[in-house]
Amino acid sequence: MKLREMLGICAIIACAVIAIRAVRASDTQTGNWTISRSDQPGKVQFGLIISREGYHSQHESDWPLSAFQGLDASKPGRQEVHFTIVRDAGKFDGEGFLVNGEGAGLFHFTSDPNYRSQMQSLGFDGVDSEKQFAMAAMDVSLAFAKQMKNENLDGLDTDKLIAFKIHGVTPEFIENLGRARLNEHDSDKLIAFRIHGVSPEFVSDLRAAGFNETDSDKLIAFRIHGVSPEMVRELRKSGYNPDADSLIAMRIHGASAEWIGQLRAVGYDHVELEKLIAFRIHGVSPEFIRNLQGLGYRHPEPDQLIAMRIHGVTPEFIQGLKSRGMQNLTIDQLVAMRIHGID
Repeated sequence: MKLREMLGICAIIACAVIAIRAVRASDTQTGNWTISRSDQPGKVQFGLIISREGYHSQHESDWPLSAFQGLDASKPGRQEVHFTIVRDAGKFDGEGFLVNGEGAGLFHFTSDPNYRSQMQSLGFDGVDSEKQFAMAAMDVSLAFAKQMKNENLDGLDTDKLIAFKIHGVTPEFIENLGRARLNEHDSDKLIAFRIHGVSPEFVSDLRAAGFNETDSDKLIAFRIHGVSPEMVRELRKSGYNPDADSLIAMRIHGASAEWIGQLRAVGYDHVELEKLIAFRIHGVSPEFIRNLQGLGYRHPEPDQLIAMRIHGVTPEFIQGLKSRGMQNLTIDQLVAMRIHGID
């Protein structure tokens, strides 16, 4: 069922319950829910939407079917449904319709009056009504808050608990990072790990490829720019021993294993990594080298190639000089001519 169709059903139901919505207490919120199929067995895609003047909140994720008390999503055809979801932060009561396991309706969220004081006793302040709703939607339980508190993480607060739930920072994830000998205690970096895919497996695979990186910022940059264990292995096979900054720079500027192989084919078998990066920055390409070779410059030094590109000594420039009788000029002479504006 399309989301638009689901919300259309919501509008019909809303007409029947508008009076109830007007008298709800301040610790109760009302909105729309949607259910659709999930790729994960035993789960559904469950969305919660609150929209009112000046405020919009939307949460959608995979929820276990076991969380929906009174709901049988396996029934075929159309059915009217009523269900309850109980979380430490509060309770969701839902009503609406399902058609072959997918549908929509309205929910009423009633916050637990003890939750704020219980969270405060654990050291988590600032739980207002909107935040308590979000913590219920993301299932920030008291047990989860205690577990994270016991990890002694830097910068841990109520917002970070919600972010941890959104991005999947769990005690198990932190424990597995420790097993991979990466002990990270900064809350923001743990979230960045999950967002960018710095997993215990990624760290272990890098180490197996011969690269032992423990700097969290570098690992995050690796994932952002595509530095992989496979890249490290290929470079090591080619005789290179790159550091983290070189690996990141190579990916930023496109110095790939394939491109290095193309350079090898035109006679540049083991150029220093710093020079390879400079090649990419300044446009020293295999095609540029082949064109120079065709003009009689069989194997310029890497620094000469870089200088030629910086100062605009192109094959076309050289060919133009040759056509005017200036033969057999050295690369240093060509560069000097460009520097001094001699065309």
